[in-house]
Order: sequence, then C-alpha cells, then structure tokens
Amino acid sequence: ITSIRELIRSNPSWHRTHLSRELCRQWGWFNHRGQVKDMACRSLLLKLEALGYVSLPKRQGPCPNASRNRAIHDIVHDTTPIEGSLQDVLPLSIELVKDKSSLSLFGFLLSRYHYLGYRGSVGENMKYLIFDRSRRPLSCVLFGSAAWKVGCRDSYIGWERAQRPKYLHLVTNNMRFLVLPWVRIPHLASHVLGRIVRRIREDWKKSYGHDVVLLETFVDVTRFRGTCYRAANWVLVGRTKGRSRNDRYNTIRVPQKEVYVYPLSSRFREILAHG
Repeated sequence: ITSIRELIRSNPSWHRTHLSRELCRQWGWFNHRGQVKDMACRSLLLKLEALGYVSLPKRQGPCPNASRNRAIHDIVHDTTPIEGSLQDVLPLSIELVKDKSSLSLFGFLLSRYHYLGYRGSVGENMKYLIFDRSRRPLSCVLFGSAAWKVGCRDSYIGWERAQRPKYLHLVTNNMRFLVLPWVRIPHLASHVLGRIVRRIREDWKKSYGHDVVLLETFVDVTRFRGTCYRAANWVLVGRTKGRSRNDRYNTIRVPQKEVYVYPLSSRFREILAHG
C-alpha cells in the first residue's frame, strides 16, 4: 500500500490505466500470453480505494465496466410449459452469445432464474444460448475462469504446485448451467452438455487463441445430485472443503460441492503438466 501511494504521489499526471499497468510490471502480474493483468490490478486498486487506503486519480472517461454493472432489464418472454420428449424439441440450436440482443437475453434469464444470479462476466469466458427447433429458449450455459485451487481436481490432474498457475488457463469452469424452469424435457441437460463439450475446444481457440483441455464444475450437494453431469460422462473427482472457488486464504465459507471434470483430450495430463 505504501508503494502504491508513493507511485501515485510521484506521478500526479498518470491516469488509472497507466498506474495499474505499471504496478503489474513491478509485481510481475502477467497472463500466459505475457500481457499485464490490468483488470485484476484495477479491481484491487478500486477495493483499496473503497476501504480508504489509497486515493486514485480521477477517471479520464466512463467506467469500462459500466455496461456490465448496469441493472439488468426485464425482457418480455413466454413461460408456456415446454414438455415432452427430447425428440420433440430437436434439432437444437446451440449458439455463442456475441451480439447485444443475445447478451441481454442471456443475462436476463440467468439473473432471473438461476439461483446464483448473474452480474456479468470478466476475463475469458464462453456463453451459450440453447433454442429448440421453434426458436424457443431452453437453456443458458456459461464457462469462465477455473478455480484457483481445488485439491481433488489438482490430484486428478497430477499437478505439482508450480504447474497450476502456469497452465490453469487450459482449464475452464462451467460456472452456470440453467434449464429454464418451464422446460421439462427428460435428458435435455445431458444432451446439451454433450453437444457443448464437442465444440467448446474449437470455440475457445477461435475466441482466445489457445486451447482448453479440461472442463470443471461444482455441484452444490444441498440442491442438486449432478445427474446430468454423470449422464454426460463427466467424472466425479471429489468434494470441495467448503471454500469459495476464489478463496486463496481460507477465509470464505460456503457449502461443500461435488467436483466434476471432463477431459477434452486423452493427453490432458501431459498438456497440463508441460503445455
């Protein structure tokens, strides 16, 4: 904190971006591509300012996350029950969320109907909207940053401590999986998972220029049984210890969750050990 204060005091003309990038360089905060972790540093600075530890330079323009933090507006939607067999809704359309309209629908449905809600996503992520053959929305699926440390997952991979931060970007976390509450189609969830695991590797390469070789997810055992993941051949590797996925310092207590993974390559252990 003292060094941050001194950097701000010594460089009164610097804007926030300049400050955060310089701190990243000083601290060695770089991602796997060698790029500074500007947003992570900016988030830290904002938290320190909110706690009164530092006073940041005035903003030079609108907050780049303003759209992400904006209230999610209601979207008129049909909640007529969709029932029957899987064949009744095939073929499904599984679409990447890219344009403003689909992003609004994706955010609204998750925020309204997923028990964890949704406030937007930062960093590398993949969003899917699933529609039936009549273009009725059925499901939303979100993948994002993998958990920093999970004992049973790391043991399953065979990671040593030094390997995890180097190759964690090759793992992605299924952070949200929602089948809309008025949709009652047996086997739909496992079918959607099966379709996505066959394409997400290529989708990720096209969007971010690097591979992903392992999927992970956490199932709250107080709410769900993980049936769709087992049916889609995900592997149960253990349980969490009741800590948040981003809790690096043993301070955040949450319900225990089952940890499922899905290898996208038969060589995933080798790749996650050596790149």
